[in-house]
Amino acid sequence: MKRFLKKGMIIGMAALLLAAGQPAPVLAAMVDTSENSIIISKNISKGKIGRSMNVNFQIVNQSGQDWEDVEVNIYNSSGYIASPDALETEYVFPFEVTTATFEPRHVGTVKAGKTKNVSIPVRVRGDLKAGYYAVEIEVRSKDNKATTTEYVNIWLETPVSGDDDDDDENLEVGFTLGESQSTPFGVYPNVMDFAINMRNSGLSDARDVTVSMKLSKDTNEFPFDINDGNYNRNFEAIAAGETVQLPYSMAIRSDAYSGYYPLTFTITYRETATGDLKSEEDTFWVHIQNKEEEDEAGDFNENDRTKARIIVDSFETVPASIIAGEPFELVLRMKNASSDIPASNILFSMESEKVSDSAVFTTASGSSSVVVNSLAAGEVTELRIQMLSKAGIDQRSYALTIKETYDSPEFKNASESVSIDIPIRQVARLNTGTIEVMPESINVGSETNVMFPINNTGKVILYNVMASFEADSIVPAEAYVGNIKPGETGNVDVMLTGAAATMDDGKVTIRITYEDENGDLQEPVEKELTLYVTEPMPEDFDIPADIMDVPMEEPSFLETYGPWIGLGGAAVAAAVLAAVLRYRKKKKEAQQEEDDTDDEIS
Repeated sequence: MKRFLKKGMIIGMAALLLAAGQPAPVLAAMVDTSENSIIISKNISKGKIGRSMNVNFQIVNQSGQDWEDVEVNIYNSSGYIASPDALETEYVFPFEVTTATFEPRHVGTVKAGKTKNVSIPVRVRGDLKAGYYAVEIEVRSKDNKATTTEYVNIWLETPVSGDDDDDDENLEVGFTLGESQSTPFGVYPNVMDFAINMRNSGLSDARDVTVSMKLSKDTNEFPFDINDGNYNRNFEAIAAGETVQLPYSMAIRSDAYSGYYPLTFTITYRETATGDLKSEEDTFWVHIQNKEEEDEAGDFNENDRTKARIIVDSFETVPASIIAGEPFELVLRMKNASSDIPASNILFSMESEKVSDSAVFTTASGSSSVVVNSLAAGEVTELRIQMLSKAGIDQRSYALTIKETYDSPEFKNASESVSIDIPIRQVARLNTGTIEVMPESINVGSETNVMFPINNTGKVILYNVMASFEADSIVPAEAYVGNIKPGETGNVDVMLTGAAATMDDGKVTIRITYEDENGDLQEPVEKELTLYVTEPMPEDFDIPADIMDVPMEEPSFLETYGPWIGLGGAAVAAAVLAAVLRYRKKKKEAQQEEDDTDDEIS
């Protein structure tokens, strides 16, 4: 046994030496950024030669005081070498040079102890070789408290066959209206206050932005009174990815029919401070509740002037935030808005918006109608209805129409309808794929690459997804994944550095965090991976050259054949025991027969 243990130790030590002797990846073209004081690049930005990409990094303020009006840009240095065949020790400028390449990007205020993510869109030169490249970034603040230039590293690879250039999807400047919001709803004669979300969905900042609403005197095209001479909204600059709001307060025209109306906007902007003025058009829809279109075409009834008008004074839900598939209580406050006309025998019937021919809202009792005996002029009555929401629907607001049938002194069986929008939320869901750790064991000070996908299995966007890694044996690390749309996947690719030898089971905690559409941080999801960190083998450690030449003793006769002799002996003993038992059994049976014979004779 001692010889076996000794032989195993020798083999294990040899394996450790072989593992320690493996050369680390040589990244000759990379710049050491460990001394950076302001620019932090936890994950190397990746791009493809001849394609557009983003250079991502963070600005960290560790000065103890706020930095105001911070700007960043790619530093225009003559120290760059233009030729792709330059030596690895020289810095090859990897991007195409345009009027916007070195243009500063406004970051804003970076508070003390805080960080800000920065992304600079560029286009990679097409004459480069695959590999690592260093990019010098310049940071400036208004008060010159954060003026410096520091390097970040990027990785460029050669596009494979079938890759499409996505320049058409990555416009320099582009705008999206109404993102992540429901259709504004207004009821005549109330003033309609609403705001429209507008996001710069391009890669560059937009300057001198003007948003103009297209007006029309035709009620069929424009449902609002034109009370102001100018409905323009102006912005000095809108950063790439930034969302601004366009606020409006509009009075609904008395002759506007119920329905959805498209509002057309013309957006003008400049891509640079002195660039040419560009423009684009976009459309945003609003929902108006007033008279039905057939009222004007049908026969006029003089009693229409003397019937009560019942409206939704206010409403709320319990709970306030409704999760799809869960029950809730709807509290409706219905008001007779007439000044002197009462209503009686009032029947309120609820009719839900449908998705895939199925109602979004249903009543828990099965009945969707509520009866109120009377409602005096100006009086408000409260209705409480237990409802269920449909599971599996998208996160947005859904319409619930309240149809009214009632009597007034001079008008019998009057019918009206009003609508409310009830927002429905979905629970965010995600899972992770296989976590790959290469290698699974490292020395202190060495690095390993961790990669795994994060799948959005829910129905809402996961915003600002990040993965952090913590354990006693590694240097804490973070990976920014970004936004993940429903049904899509974000990938984590991060390098972990060994900090101390593993003293436990080697578990590294992965904490995945994300934000909802309101920017609120949600409960993190935790995963684990296994990584062993060992102390490096001392440089002066050496295995004696003749350690593998130790003579092994020849096994003795008993050591070689002892197990077989033991097995044979056991077999013989079992056979003898069986023969003895058979003999005793036969003798007992014979004795029993003799006793039985004696009993019969007697």
